[in-house]
Amino acid sequence: MLKFGGTSVANAENIAKVVTIVKKKIQRDKTVLVVSALGGVTDLLLEAASLAAEGKESFNEKLAIIEQRHLEAVKDLIPLAQQSQLLSLVKKACNEIEDICNGIFLLGELTPRSKDRISFYGEWISSQIIAAKFKTEGIDNVWKDCRDLIVTDSNFSAAEVDFEATNKKIKDFFSSQVASLFVLPGFIASDKNGITTTLGRGGSDYTAAILASALYAANLEIWTDVSGMMTADPRLTNNARIIPRISYQEAMELSHFGAKVIYPPTIQPVMSQGIPVWIKNTFSPEDEGTLIESSASKNGNIVRGISSINNIALISLEGSGMVGIPGFSKRLFEALSNEKINVILITQSTSEHSICVGVDALLADKAKLVVDAAFANEIALEKVEPLKIEEDLSIVALVGENMKSHPGISGRMFSAMGRNGINVRAIAQGSSEKNISAVISTKDVRKAINVLHEEFFETTYKQLNLFIVGTGNVGAKLIGQLKQQQKFLQEQMKLVVRVIGVSNSRKMLIDEESIDLAKWKEKLEASTPANLQQFVDEIISRNLRNSVFVDITASDKVAATYEQLLKKSISVVACNKIAASSAFSNYKMLRDLAREFNSHFLFETNVGAGLPVIATLNDLVRSGDKVHRMQAVLSGTLNFVFNNYDGTRKFADVVKQAQDEGYTEPDPRLDLSGTDVMRKIMILAREAGEQIEMDQIANNSFMPAACMKGSVDDFYREMAKEEAHFKKLFSEAHSKGTKLKFVASYNEGKATVGLQHIDPKHDLYNLYGKDNVVLFYTDRYSEQPLVVKGAGAGADVTASGVFADIIRAARM
Repeated sequence: MLKFGGTSVANAENIAKVVTIVKKKIQRDKTVLVVSALGGVTDLLLEAASLAAEGKESFNEKLAIIEQRHLEAVKDLIPLAQQSQLLSLVKKACNEIEDICNGIFLLGELTPRSKDRISFYGEWISSQIIAAKFKTEGIDNVWKDCRDLIVTDSNFSAAEVDFEATNKKIKDFFSSQVASLFVLPGFIASDKNGITTTLGRGGSDYTAAILASALYAANLEIWTDVSGMMTADPRLTNNARIIPRISYQEAMELSHFGAKVIYPPTIQPVMSQGIPVWIKNTFSPEDEGTLIESSASKNGNIVRGISSINNIALISLEGSGMVGIPGFSKRLFEALSNEKINVILITQSTSEHSICVGVDALLADKAKLVVDAAFANEIALEKVEPLKIEEDLSIVALVGENMKSHPGISGRMFSAMGRNGINVRAIAQGSSEKNISAVISTKDVRKAINVLHEEFFETTYKQLNLFIVGTGNVGAKLIGQLKQQQKFLQEQMKLVVRVIGVSNSRKMLIDEESIDLAKWKEKLEASTPANLQQFVDEIISRNLRNSVFVDITASDKVAATYEQLLKKSISVVACNKIAASSAFSNYKMLRDLAREFNSHFLFETNVGAGLPVIATLNDLVRSGDKVHRMQAVLSGTLNFVFNNYDGTRKFADVVKQAQDEGYTEPDPRLDLSGTDVMRKIMILAREAGEQIEMDQIANNSFMPAACMKGSVDDFYREMAKEEAHFKKLFSEAHSKGTKLKFVASYNEGKATVGLQHIDPKHDLYNLYGKDNVVLFYTDRYSEQPLVVKGAGAGADVTASGVFADIIRAARM
């Protein structure tokens, strides 16, 4: 039993492929071929009918396309000398379609019966053309109208099959035939009065299954445009893969929950006879495909596949009057059933205070009318609230028979979605544990499918999507480091790091397929003008899993975007100190948001560039240690300046050297004034558990006031004038055998920063170049401090610190 879908018979070229496949099959066994309409024709037929019902004469344009496509197929497939009879058949059928549409146009009404009558022509004509093609190839065949074989009720557009009558007709017909090939139109049937009905969209699969069951076929092959059922919709995730074997029950679950490869009712007839079903690819016939059978072999995956249904509405019946009173569920489902509103999902609270069901969103308003009418008395007495509707929802489902023997699958499912900010509105799971379904916002479906696919099918790799703002010295170094380490991260850490977005103050670039890091500068330069809010909106709207926003600026405007990003479960890695050193209430709010929305707010480089200062402090606190005191040299700039200033060169020249070598902030006054150090010690104090603000930190500045006014150029000119002041500072320290260090101190809740004379015995004395050092005095390190020491400035080490935070965000 073979069935070929619409894409497989979309045109003459594809039909030729079908003929080649069928030729091989009939050499081995008697073959029944069921075909769909030419791809897209059923839609065109229904669109024409709808336009006619609306009184729009443009329905004739649709009919012209339908006629042209079929005539072209005949001319391309059939030799000229044999075309005449078939062309006449096509013309006659198209004239009948036009007559029906004219009648619909005059009546201004399109009934389900009329829909069935007009849509039947698609399969009816295509099957006649394909049967004729086989005859021109010298392959004798019998064409048979399925309306003579399949008997249904009169529920037009979704007719129910009378299997007893149908099976008898099928057996009687085929037992009287000796042909090796039969060609039949799928989708169509007739009721007991001989009136045309259809089996629903996708009904050609069902036709083939009905025939296969009645004839006890050796197998059923459904030929389509993909090489089998897949672990997820390939339009939603690039990493979907073919499922080699799957059970009938699993296939039914996946098809019910949106898998488009097979029509949901198809499984039941073949399952009852134990007939194996193959899903094959017309365009890659050598591919093995998917085998649907009674009991699929285990393939190492607990979950067999992931599927989804869109356009779902949740309707909720709630009220205190429902508690302990039997019959509410029965009345609710009766009201929906009487109006033929299908219930897709059901969930009820154990308190019996509410019942929630999922229905087609198009039927939600109708559901409200009928349910409110059914419970009008209880609503009037305020025992029950009017039916509530939530729209713009979808269902995602995990399917797999092996889930029932593995605890924790639900936990992994909901944890994975929760980590990515996907809110679950309702949950349903049958006792068979073959399916776990969750109702989520439609805008989260793509992310959910990718998150779950990564969780259950891609355990070897995790994808991380980066959005980087700031492409100066540090930003450029970071991108270079990411490029250098891409292979290592994938091979050694099973981490696929993709840079999706890059922005600076002038330009912004977003490429969801990942930016080529070898060409990012050219691509950014050729991209669109920068707009920070638009960039942030793009990050949020794309809704990619495991997204991380990386801020390598000193902009307060960029820092102001963290809140909206964290609320969308997008982690933030900040080289920018503004947020962590802002008002304590804002710092705490961002920390709380990260926890609440399962994201991360990381800012290691705010204090010690690439040094693991905050990480070490966090480890101390989380392991139960208490920090009493911290002493630190936290400015690589100031340490560089005082290590290189000896009075033989102007102080201003040494500062300029530090700026030229990339050690200073963009405005060096932030470093020399001590403001930057104040921010750093405040961040450390906060991470140690202290509620502290900038104005609570004492700053014993060494800079003359005149140097801190005007522009950066003015700053350098004034420093040159104040050279005597700086020489005096150096001379005083030198005469005492000490070194000048700008020290930040925290002691039992109080913090200070300022220039100090450090004697040779002190831990801060032997600190060279641009190095930073932090001494932690805690309960555990009370006499001998825990020391973190190393380079505290420079684009390379700062970029490496940002890189380390990105990896933390991926692994936490």
